[in-house]
Amino acid sequence: MPASFVYDAVRTPFGRAGGALSSVRPDDLAAVVMRAIVERTGLDPARVDDVIFGDANQAGEDNRNVARFGALLAGFPTSVPGVTVNRLCGSAVEAVIQGSRAIEAGDADVILAGGVESMSRAPYVVEKSAKPFPATGNQTMWNTAIGWRMTNPALRKDWTISNGQSAEKLAEIYGISRDAQDAFALRSHRLAALGWDAGAYEDEIVQVPGHELEMDEGIRVDTTLEKLGGLKALFAAEGSVTAGNSSSINDGASALLLGAEGVVDGEPLARIAARAAFGNDPDVFGVAPVEAANRALARAGRTWADVDVVELNEAFASQSLACLQLWPELDPERVNIHGGAIAIGHPLGASGGRIIGHAAHELARRGGGVAVAAICIGVGQGLAVVLER
Repeated sequence: MPASFVYDAVRTPFGRAGGALSSVRPDDLAAVVMRAIVERTGLDPARVDDVIFGDANQAGEDNRNVARFGALLAGFPTSVPGVTVNRLCGSAVEAVIQGSRAIEAGDADVILAGGVESMSRAPYVVEKSAKPFPATGNQTMWNTAIGWRMTNPALRKDWTISNGQSAEKLAEIYGISRDAQDAFALRSHRLAALGWDAGAYEDEIVQVPGHELEMDEGIRVDTTLEKLGGLKALFAAEGSVTAGNSSSINDGASALLLGAEGVVDGEPLARIAARAAFGNDPDVFGVAPVEAANRALARAGRTWADVDVVELNEAFASQSLACLQLWPELDPERVNIHGGAIAIGHPLGASGGRIIGHAAHELARRGGGVAVAAICIGVGQGLAVVLER
């Protein structure tokens, strides 16, 4: 069975909701990273066997297979197909997993995987009546940017609590204080700012023409524990989860060029050694990456003692700290060494490409090692990928 490799990885800077990228359509964001990655590698786009892109919402301008439209807008020949996948926050990780499987199964030599999300441009939607012309009654308008909508009443009510309420629940279960969450958030901003200043993101960033950013728009270089401590809890009167220790609403895109050995010119950044998915109760969705990563490491024949770098998507500080509690063998200083989603942002469909791509670039900078990229997913799922170089 052939191995699969990450040959290159790029992403846009992530913009804040209503910020620098809010006027850019999601299919255009996708096209930016698709075009950039083939230009950087010198790959003839006609050699791409498939484009697999993640997108969590798909309710607006991204509603009709944004992977295909992104490829067309990027100037790829019409012979290159595209498919959009949805595993909510883990959609881009799912795209990479599916792409690597296709390569290892011998069904493809080159796959372009990644994801996109414009949470700024996610529309409001209204349900249709069961009757063509209802005489009475009102309809609810839903914001598709984030959160539950149109849930089936047959589901258990405790399973459809908001992600923020789930983060509060995890803080209570694992005894994670407000101070610990704010300190973790401060670390994320500090390390992200230092990472940009040190050039740690230089190899992966491609700018959106006309919307250039000096760094990810959500990074707050001037935040302090005092400022974070002054924010109000959002999900419970006496709670600890705030806007400051949670990931934000963002726009952005990411892309990875995957291939079999030797099919792309140049040395790959890393090999995809293993992957895994895991599900748990939806009301504690944030700890699902724990078992996903454990299983992926076992499949790679590795343990946490072998791991040099971890990219854990920071949906919430409480969620991330709970995962770290459940990985007692892991040195927390190896996690998100250049900041995480609390600072960088979390455009749902794109985040998985960011964490895998950054881990791959970091292994290349180090000249070798083992990395884990893991992400939690609403409705109680986790994904993880192990990279080796």
